[in-house]
This record gives sequence, C-alpha cells and structure tokens, in this order.
Amino acid sequence: MLKTKKRLGLISLLLAGIVILALYPLPPQAPIQYFDRQSGLLKTEKVAGEKWLVWLYHNPVGEATLWALVKRKIISSVYGKRMDRPSSAKKIQSFVEEFDIDMSTAQKREFNSFNDFFTRKLKNNARTVDTNSTVIVSPADGKILAYANISNSDFIIKGIRFDIFSFLNNARLAQNYLNGSLVIIRLAPFDYHRFHFPLSGSISPITRIDGDYYSVNPFALRKMAEIFCLNKREFTIISNPMFGDVVMAEVGATMVGSIVQTYTGNFVKKGEEKGYFKFGGSTVVLLFEKNKIRIDEDLLIHTLKGYETEIKEGERIGVSVISDDQFIEFKNEKPYIKNDTLFHVTKFKNLDPRKRNMFTKK
Repeated sequence: MLKTKKRLGLISLLLAGIVILALYPLPPQAPIQYFDRQSGLLKTEKVAGEKWLVWLYHNPVGEATLWALVKRKIISSVYGKRMDRPSSAKKIQSFVEEFDIDMSTAQKREFNSFNDFFTRKLKNNARTVDTNSTVIVSPADGKILAYANISNSDFIIKGIRFDIFSFLNNARLAQNYLNGSLVIIRLAPFDYHRFHFPLSGSISPITRIDGDYYSVNPFALRKMAEIFCLNKREFTIISNPMFGDVVMAEVGATMVGSIVQTYTGNFVKKGEEKGYFKFGGSTVVLLFEKNKIRIDEDLLIHTLKGYETEIKEGERIGVSVISDDQFIEFKNEKPYIKNDTLFHVTKFKNLDPRKRNMFTKK
C-alpha cells in the first residue's frame, strides 16, 4: 500500500511538472516580416496558428509533442482527410475574412470542402507570366528567399549552409549543384496552393523522398533550418538550353495532406500547372547549376537582410546568364522530330562547341 502511494505521488509530481512546463510562458518571437515587392514596403505576416507553432518549437513539452506526434505522417493524413469532409466547408468564410483572401480571382465561389477551397483554381487572366525565354518566373504565390551561391551563403541561421546532398538524397546529382543558386518559395496556408512550371523544357521522371512533416514557417525554421532536408519531398529536373538542368522540388509540411502532380508528358511549358498541395503550408524549391542564373537583385538583397519577399506565380525572379545576343533561334532550320515531338534547332554563340546545338520544342 505504501509503495503504491509513493508511485502515485511520483506520477502526480511528474504530471504536475509537465503541466507547469507546458504552460510556461513562451519566449518572445520576432514577428515574421517580409517585403511587398510591388510597393517596396516592409510588412508583418499574420500567421495561422501562431501560438501553436511557437509552443511546438519553443517549449520543451511542445518539442516533445512535435517529435512524438505532430511531425508524423498519420497526423497530417488524418487532418487532411478531415479537410475533405463536406462539414469542413463551414470554416471557409471565416478563414477568407481573417486573412483577407481575394476571391475575385478564383474560378468558383462555392466549394464542397475546405480542401476544395484550398486547392482552388484561378481564372486564366489572374496571373501574368513573363514569357521571355531568358527569364525564369516564380512557380507559385508565396514568400521567396534567394541565394546566388548556396555553398557560400548563410541559410536561415548564421553559419548554417543548405545541405544539397541531404536534400536531393543523391550524392552524384548534388555534385552538379555545388556553388549553384537556390530559390525557396514558401506558401502560407492562405496562399494560392497550385504550383506551375517556372520555365519550359524536357522533364525527368519524379523522384520521391519519404520524410517527416515539420512546419516550414519561419518560427520553425529559426529553430531547425534543416527542416527541408527532413520533410517529405519530391522533385523533377527540367532541362532548358538557357538555364541548364533545374531541380524543381515540392516539400510537404505539417498538415499537408498530400502533394498532387497534375501535369502529363515529358515536355512542359512555362506557366502551365504542375500540381497542387492539399491543406497546409508548403514549399517549392528551385536549384540551379553554377553560373546558370542571375537572380533579381532585390530578392538577393532582401534575403541577405533576413527578409522574404512576397511574390506571385508567373512573376520574374531571374534571368539566364546567356544574353539575348548569344541566343539565336534558327526557325527556318529543318525540324527535328523525336518521340512524336516537334523540335527546332537552337544555336548558341561563344559556348563550348559540344553544347552549341540543342533542341527545343517548337
């Protein structure tokens, strides 16, 4: 009897300690600020579930909960299925009002579930895509970070570098992107959640990498910059004569039900839809080989200062290092047909002779 009372006393004391730790005041967090690219103003982001996120990543009990439950696939899958239920549609109106979402660009206004709203399509003229062949555009709406040389730049946290070997899970492929450039577009829950091709070109099969479901919100990244290399992700390589082999990766996050690819074929066009994320915040990552892209200066400067930049899908984010006067399209050349696809010869001046002639879709 005495031993039982002692055990109960110890258990009660332990539980009381856990409760006290769980309720312990959270450390103050710097607000998430970003630059509005259109106005140039510095703004503060309103974060969905901010207190919950800070508790998960900055409280001992929250961190234990994160490790034991929240980062697991089952939690995101269960919540994702809840967002597919017709009853979830009642959350839409309050969400739209809270985050001031512009619904005038959506193709429809009535939705069967919250995920139906979350994966909504936009009207054809809602986004303007820069079609210049020397320009690469943002694949999604969101907040962008840009690094001209990932091997020589602090990533999120001072002294930390983006680990392309872990991210790609392929040492041979990662070698191609050493000293290359990196662009990250973070989609918050209130953003348009379909992603599009940032350039045209031939596309590789999809590589899928299993992982966890950590949040990609800056509150989480400030504590764990390696999240992108831990989360579930999938990528393709888009080959383009102006930009080389560009890795385009979609990264899952907490409460992201799934990543859905909607494109078909082995040749893709800039601005066309590639796929969408179901409920949750998520990220698109672009990796470029060394000396293939000149990222727009404002994006680099804001990133260097520790700020993201708000951007829309189709908006220019950089240009090819191959200038217009080096790029000549010989449209009168005899077409070249491969795998039932029509190509024309593209020639480059001042390049390695072995790489001067490349084929691009006509």
